This record gives sequence, structure tokens and C-alpha cells, in this order.
Amino acid sequence: MADRVPTRAEALDLLHRYNANPSLLAHARAVEATMRHFARRHGEDEETWGLIGLVHDLDYEQFPDQHCHKTAEILRAADWPETWVRATLAHGWGICTDVEPQSALEQTLYAIDELTGFVAACALVRPSRSVVDLEVKSVRKKWRQASFAAGVDRTVVERGAARLGVELDELTAEVIEAMRGVAAELGL
Repeated sequence: MADRVPTRAEALDLLHRYNANPSLLAHARAVEATMRHFARRHGEDEETWGLIGLVHDLDYEQFPDQHCHKTAEILRAADWPETWVRATLAHGWGICTDVEPQSALEQTLYAIDELTGFVAACALVRPSRSVVDLEVKSVRKKWRQASFAAGVDRTVVERGAARLGVELDELTAEVIEAMRGVAAELGL
């Protein structure tokens, strides 16, 4: 049977079925927007990249100890394409899975996942509490403060940028730009 193409409505239904935490929902939307941004930049399928970004952490709230693996199970049960399932597994490479990112989509998701959270944290400590006026230099300054957003694994982001062949500042600028497009929706 040929892979069917899930819709955004299906993705949102799954997201809300397994997540209620506003922060996790905002993170999912930030990753979706960032993946769509990179898909447009590279002439890739924006809908595919965006939907994978939207559901990448589907299991995190209810099954944190089975992260990525439970998402794969849920997506397979919903008859999502195996390449999409693999991408959600690959974003946890070296953290909770051994699925190494290979495709451009997988490499991008791996690189930007943690970074979107870091950018959001940087925006929230600004007087404006917004990503709209956030600059790369402000993110870089916070990057060096190990106690700031300590849960963000900076080595994953740095490894992801290197795998994409881009400088961290360039990747950060792209993530900020992508998140600005949905700033109101994110509350940033």
C-alpha cells in the first residue's frame, strides 16, 4: 500500500490527544514553523516538513521515559508514512534513540528542535518578552551561560549545525526569523 499523506488536522488531533501543556504545544508549533521555513528555503515539501515538526514530540508529555519510541508507535498505528516516523525517531539521536539523522529533513529537525526552545527562553527574558526584537547576539550571550535554559543540550544543537554545514549564528538567525512569523501564536 502506498503511503498516505496525513493532514494538518490529523496532526493537530494527535498533538492535542497526547498533549495539554501550553509550553509543549507552543514548542510543537515553533518547531512546525521553523521546519516550514527551512523547507521553503531549500525547495522541499513544506507540508511534510511542517507536520513532522508539529508531531515530533507527540509522546513527551505522557510518555517521557519512552520519548520518540512512543511517538513512532502512535504514528504507525495511525498509518503515517514510515519516512515520517523515522524522522521523529532521528530527532532523538544520541539522546534516546540510535536512529542517526540522514535526510535533509531529519538533519534539520535534529538541529533546530532544542534551538527553538532556547530561542523561546531568550525571548521570554527580554523586556518585550518577544522574539520580534530578539537578536542573534542576545542568544549567543545567553548560550555561554550554562545556568540559563540548562535543560537545553547545547552540544546537540552545535552538532546539528555542524551536520547541516552552517554556523550556529546563521542557524540561530534562521530560527528567530521562522519564529517571528508565528510570534503571536506562540505568545512571543
